[in-house]
Amino acid sequence: MAKTKELSKDVRDNIVDLHKAGMGYNTIAKQLGEKVTTVGAIIRIWKKHKRTVNLPRPGAPCKISPRGVAMIMRTVRNQPRTTREDLVNDLKAAGTIVTKKTIGNTLRREGLKSCSARKVPLLKKAHIHARLKFANEHLNDSEDNWVKVLWSDETKMELFGINSTRRVWRRNTAYDPKNTIPTVKHGGGNIMLWGCFSAKGTEQLHRIKGTMDGAMYRQILGENLLPSARALKMGRGWVFQHDNDPKHTAKATKEGLKKKNIKVLEWPRQSPDLNPIENMWRELKVRVAKRQPRNLNDLEKICKEEWDKIPPEMCANLVANYKKRLTSDCQQGFYHQVLSHVLQRGQILISHIKMQINL
Repeated sequence: MAKTKELSKDVRDNIVDLHKAGMGYNTIAKQLGEKVTTVGAIIRIWKKHKRTVNLPRPGAPCKISPRGVAMIMRTVRNQPRTTREDLVNDLKAAGTIVTKKTIGNTLRREGLKSCSARKVPLLKKAHIHARLKFANEHLNDSEDNWVKVLWSDETKMELFGINSTRRVWRRNTAYDPKNTIPTVKHGGGNIMLWGCFSAKGTEQLHRIKGTMDGAMYRQILGENLLPSARALKMGRGWVFQHDNDPKHTAKATKEGLKKKNIKVLEWPRQSPDLNPIENMWRELKVRVAKRQPRNLNDLEKICKEEWDKIPPEMCANLVANYKKRLTSDCQQGFYHQVLSHVLQRGQILISHIKMQINL
């Protein structure tokens, strides 16, 4: 039997109004052209609940009990990398059989969503303290301070880099040339680039030919750094940022920057994720992949074209949100310190127990 269409709220209210006026079910049904049983059902709902709309339907009962939900939430909270299959097996061992889809729906209902884990550098204790020190020192800096920073870095661009992650719409023609991405070993070759940007936009993008040493790096800075600062109208008091690569921290490089009165932002080691230019490199690689360069010269040309096309608004937004990066680092540093303290106390406790056993 086909499902009938529900009556609108206006029709339901009209039925109730006619009933209040003293009309019978049959009379109301004939006047409105509805079934007597429908009229009766609407009036009964109104008498019992004082409302004319349908009550919320309860739906199918939950396959996972509240205790089971608490169990999987506890597992995910302690081990975020737990897979849905792991949770299915945990519930199965507890006597509840569900599918991975049910697990996913339950986690989403509890406010969780599946995300790609962020990749961050593997930090030693000294790196953690240095990053935390940097974050604390600059956490209260105004946005104007970061606007004066000229961010820089090097990156590798592969000829067939992000192309390999493309998705296609197809049926069963997986190996149709239209549905495939050509790949070669080692990405088909690559080029190295040096680039810089500020809150006002992108600037010079320089191709590094051969293996870069300190002398080549100083030459790159000599040809690109001050022209970039002038083009971006950095004004007085601007600050240059580069990481702690040995070529960057070499004595000759430091002296060269000092001679030109270029102030350098002190940078913590092992902190590429603190540099907003990493977001710019990702944006550039996505844009270049869409253009599908044919060779390395074509790759260089497209990189420079797309670098210039990145809107200044994106650059400004990255710098404006820089405080969030520092806040996150402060929180992570605090957690690392707490964990270190707990582990240290645990080692002391174990040593104490061993001493008691020996006694």
